[in-house]
Amino acid sequence: MVRALRTARQVDAEAVPAGSPEVRVGQRAVVVGGSVAGTLAARVLSDHYREVIVVDRDQVLGVDVPRRGTPHTAHAHGLHGRGYLILTELFPGLRSDLQKKGVPVGDLGEMRWYFDARRAQPARTGLLSVTAPRPVLEDYLRSRVAALPNVTYRQGTELTGLRATADNRRITAVALRDVGTGAESVLDADLVVDVTGRGSRLPVWLEQLGYRRPVEERMKIGLAYTTRLYRKRPEMFGGTQSINPVASPAHPRGAFFGQVGEDECIVSLTGILGDHPPSDPEGFLDFARSLPVPDVYEGLRDAEPLTDPVTFTFPASMRRRYERLSRFPERLLVLGDAVCSFNPVYGQGMTVAAIEAMTLRKWLLRGEPPSPRGFLRDIGRVVDVPWQISTSGDLDFPGVPGKRSAMVRIGNAYMARLQYAATKDPAVTSTFMRVAGLIDPPSALMRPGLIRRVLRLSRDRTAAPATGSTSSSDRVDQVERATS
Repeated sequence: MVRALRTARQVDAEAVPAGSPEVRVGQRAVVVGGSVAGTLAARVLSDHYREVIVVDRDQVLGVDVPRRGTPHTAHAHGLHGRGYLILTELFPGLRSDLQKKGVPVGDLGEMRWYFDARRAQPARTGLLSVTAPRPVLEDYLRSRVAALPNVTYRQGTELTGLRATADNRRITAVALRDVGTGAESVLDADLVVDVTGRGSRLPVWLEQLGYRRPVEERMKIGLAYTTRLYRKRPEMFGGTQSINPVASPAHPRGAFFGQVGEDECIVSLTGILGDHPPSDPEGFLDFARSLPVPDVYEGLRDAEPLTDPVTFTFPASMRRRYERLSRFPERLLVLGDAVCSFNPVYGQGMTVAAIEAMTLRKWLLRGEPPSPRGFLRDIGRVVDVPWQISTSGDLDFPGVPGKRSAMVRIGNAYMARLQYAATKDPAVTSTFMRVAGLIDPPSALMRPGLIRRVLRLSRDRTAAPATGSTSSSDRVDQVERATS
């Protein structure tokens, strides 16, 4: 709690300096992709390269609504915990600027969380969460980066390939095409950063240059979001920033119902494995009524809709194992969803992008271009924890295909008990939120004192039906008996 309070004071003051002392690394860096990960990469690179050029196939500057190339941005997003802290360092005044726009900023632990249809005890954690519409947040960040004197955006321009030295060991330029005219050009670069998302063509281009493609891992979840904006009424939220019934094996339908502006709120309904929330207004309301808690349906049944329901499907989480490659071209890096795209219900994407940007800054402060293999190994370590959290959580749903090791089964059974304990004890909620906000590692949930507290508070929890000879809950019962 002392650490949380210190964090709160730091965030409120926003006193962290905007950047580190300038260390010049090169002349021109080219960032391909202008979403959050690309914008943060450009912000960090601007301190170390004389010129930074951001290339995007869409028109992105001044755009604060969902665009064709990023349909996922129409749905609920959150910038939580560690991601918020990093952005306040890179963009001083972030909190006050967002609040002037009417964007809610509140404590992550004081939101109305429901685990297995039971409300978690609210906890003041000092970890703040921004629930801005994703396009509004992106537009704000891009406008700040575009205003930097050494950053230029080339909009309506797509990457068509990479240029390299004769031995293909070092990338020297990017091949570009104007989307409108079809005109082709080549842009020299001292460093190229691919942040083009999960549709990145980098594996293909690596193979063309004589390198191996990274191994891809997928976790099929069959997730679908259906989202609608409503006119906000004060009584909808009862003083909380958002209402979040978290999906679980017992209640696989979930939702995020939150404030996103002075007069607007957003409802994103989620279903998995083909149970997709309908996009017709009546079906949308029926799905909301089927949630395990009534709060969402009661809040919107008589509310004024501002948009039609829209749906976005997310078949699988995906990770490209660049860190395992034995060879990789110099002066080429890859970040963001192009490396790893997580199940979005965990709210990790923007925070992981922020951590990756700070990893890039750490390398640049050495005064030379990052070593690709060393950098990618560091990015792999950044991705390890959120990937473990999301894939282990997905494997808790019986219909999700994948190997369930003993560690995963016991871990998920313990997490079910920890979330139950959070409905009784705000200290457990606080600890859980520090891990969910990527402040603390998952090992923080396994400290002996917390384990004892969780097992004591969850003694009256009804165990899930056994599958096989010994269920996960049975295994945790064995741990409980051994601990006591």
